[in-house]
Amino acid sequence: MDMTRRSMIGAAAGLTALGAGSASALALPPAKENGRRHGLYEEQVLAAPGDHGVQNFRIPALAVAPSGDLLAAYDKRPVGGDSPSPNSLWQRRSRDNGRTWEEPTVIRAGVESTEPGEKLGYSDPSYVVDRETGTIFCFSVFSKDVGMWDSEYGNDDEDRNIASATVATSHDDGESWEYRSLTTIVKPQDCRATFASSGAGIQVRTGPYAGRLVQQYAGWFRQADGSEDVKAYSLYSDDHGETWTMGTPVGTEMDENKVVELSDGTLMMNSRENVRTGRRWVALSHDGGGTWEGLHRDESLVDPGNNAQITRAYPDAAPGSRKSRILLFSHADHEPDDRVNGTIEISTDDGATWERKRVFQSGACQYSVIIPIRRGLFGLLYEAEDEAITFARLDMNWILSR
Repeated sequence: MDMTRRSMIGAAAGLTALGAGSASALALPPAKENGRRHGLYEEQVLAAPGDHGVQNFRIPALAVAPSGDLLAAYDKRPVGGDSPSPNSLWQRRSRDNGRTWEEPTVIRAGVESTEPGEKLGYSDPSYVVDRETGTIFCFSVFSKDVGMWDSEYGNDDEDRNIASATVATSHDDGESWEYRSLTTIVKPQDCRATFASSGAGIQVRTGPYAGRLVQQYAGWFRQADGSEDVKAYSLYSDDHGETWTMGTPVGTEMDENKVVELSDGTLMMNSRENVRTGRRWVALSHDGGGTWEGLHRDESLVDPGNNAQITRAYPDAAPGSRKSRILLFSHADHEPDDRVNGTIEISTDDGATWERKRVFQSGACQYSVIIPIRRGLFGLLYEAEDEAITFARLDMNWILSR
């Protein structure tokens, strides 16, 4: 949910084919020559303005399905704009690690209507994959007549003046979906509006919370003096998505935030700011996202007020090993307010320091998400010029090369 337009503050679906369209504790090793002197970087546009007759696409999400297929989701925006536009969630699939992509299908379809009480929209997808059951979850906003800026307090999905929360669930590798409301869970009475941070959540791999599914949210909460502030929190499940629990909100002036599991099982939150200081919020959780502590600005991570992604480069590495401490961070590496200079940063010490950068797009770069596809190969989905949803395949050799 893009909050850059501050002037706005206050003011049945299934699988459907859509036809053709267009300084650190550990030193990093030098890039190795493995047949590609400078490593692998290949990119292609998955959705651009005018494709399929659609005005605008935005908000990328990325996941590896249990089968190994790569899934890319994003907003199809028929009239442009965030919720409450009648947006739909579209998905493309790659069966060859992102080399080629099938035509778009629908995760959930909005309803484009000018009749009162009929318009519906679904926006801002984020995937979480349960590796144990093979279930895929796609979280999103569900809007009727209002979006985040105008939503009212309460959690009645039938109220068209309330922005709601929903999750689509697939048990067949993302081929078909069923739907469930999360509004009563993620939007308590003191929360006026909330939304899942788009991109990708996680499943905890080690420690006492191994197997837990975690998706991050941001919401506007009423304070004791009657004012509002944006806080961040986790939504998590310990029973493979049968039930979900809202963690304790943290912070002030928060925004879209992501979570990564560190080498010892601690979770780290990395968040965009709702105000523009040009840096990122960071906090730690020792209880699997239930609570967060040590919230501070990471002065080494530059940010223009933009959604970003943090991920483990080698999620299957043994806990505590060197590789388990390597993190990647994709973002627009630029001071406020220009969303340009798309960059991948790398840390070898669980995010304590960030020691090397590689620019993947010197021009426009809005939202981005990066995930490991398989060992040493990564998928990057980002919004390039004209908000074109662009996918890149890249490897560690490319990230480390100059």
